[in-house]
Amino acid sequence: MRTIDTIYINGSFVRPHGKEEAPLFNPATEEQIGTVRLGDEQDVDNAVSATKAAFASQSQSSKAERIAMLHSLHDAVAARASDLADAMREEYGAPASFVGFSVLHAATAFLNMAKTLESYEFRRRIGHAEIEMRPAGVAAAITPWNSNYGFICNKLATAIAAGATMVIKPSEMSAIQTQLLTECLHAAGLPDGIFNIVNGYGHVVGAALSSHHDIAKISFTGSTVTGRAILQAASATFKRVTLELGGKSPNIILDDADLDLVIPQVLAAGFANSGQACIAGTRILAPEGRLAEIHDHLAQAVATLKVGDASDPTVRIGPMVSRKQWDRVQSYIRLGQEEGAWLLTGGEGRPEGVDRGWFVRPTIFSGVDNDMRIAREEIFGPVLCVIPYRDETHALEIANDTVYGLQAYVFSSDVARAKRMADRIEAGRIVINGAPHEPLAPFGGFKQSGIGREFGAAGLESFLEPRAVLS
Repeated sequence: MRTIDTIYINGSFVRPHGKEEAPLFNPATEEQIGTVRLGDEQDVDNAVSATKAAFASQSQSSKAERIAMLHSLHDAVAARASDLADAMREEYGAPASFVGFSVLHAATAFLNMAKTLESYEFRRRIGHAEIEMRPAGVAAAITPWNSNYGFICNKLATAIAAGATMVIKPSEMSAIQTQLLTECLHAAGLPDGIFNIVNGYGHVVGAALSSHHDIAKISFTGSTVTGRAILQAASATFKRVTLELGGKSPNIILDDADLDLVIPQVLAAGFANSGQACIAGTRILAPEGRLAEIHDHLAQAVATLKVGDASDPTVRIGPMVSRKQWDRVQSYIRLGQEEGAWLLTGGEGRPEGVDRGWFVRPTIFSGVDNDMRIAREEIFGPVLCVIPYRDETHALEIANDTVYGLQAYVFSSDVARAKRMADRIEAGRIVINGAPHEPLAPFGGFKQSGIGREFGAAGLESFLEPRAVLS
């Protein structure tokens, strides 16, 4: 059993004022593997005070000093890549491919922001005005459990590049991962108070940060429901807010697609991170004329996907993060059948031969109408919907008929045709034919998928305020 009984304030690991504890589990075995002592409002005040004190010098730091900090953070995280991977497998259970990506992404987030910083101009001239991009102020980051390292490192990297300081509230369900990552960040040797990390519940620590009068900027990744609450709390003091929220991404197969090539990529997008991903392509839009063929390819491909413990490198789908999340996914699988959709593959319960762990049978519904709840609500598990369309116009109507607009996928043998389709999709990022992630491109959503952007120059500017001096 692991006991996490410290938080990180002003460059030191300290006992929190809060007394409440939360259990930590291995989702592949359902066994409790630790406890975490949680912070409270007093801990938030202490962390914000340290962050505010550090802001005075950090906001005046040079570009070269910030780049050096970012490189030090990269080196410290990369040095413990193996340990970070082990902790993520045990506490979260993600497949090996996702763990490998996540640890690498966390470390390189600092290098990517350093690269952005090198070419970024903080001073510009417009007519007779001198424009200076200044750090917005003390920042807070509130991050989820589904890619703990990446979210923390990306937000911290951006704050440091902007000359800001930050209080981070990670998910309490990821405390073992957070503790290890904090040790890495501490080893980078940054000045005290530049970053502070407080474990705690969202309704306690997250709420306190969202309403704190000394916090000027909040960067949140998580559910749309929580994002709405943060936005409302932040409005009282007009905090700058970046929200990266939910999604129900269309996964569009055009009628000229080579299914042997495309179907594995469609499933990779749909079942990304065991389905626990805001960018998962959960609505498969299929041309009516090839529907039966697509059904066959999907069923055959899913049958080859291995579900199980992340210690097995051949596993493609791991467990849900918690019993609560497992129950939620099961309820949607029941709901889909009640709504009149039919199971192409999968269904309720654990996969065959699995008797413990929060594992879900990879499930695909067909006979789905876009008005069904399983097609409109974010399930956050390995559950996909096949929705037929008549022609491109109809496909676009379905793709855009959602309150979300985070990411979309288009597959076609004709890239120019796929780009024409992409031009009319209402989403912050569109991936054509499984193109790789671009870490310097803006990332964020349209509609209820969020406000603002992360990554690259767009992400950096979300932590900055322009000031004009006229002379």
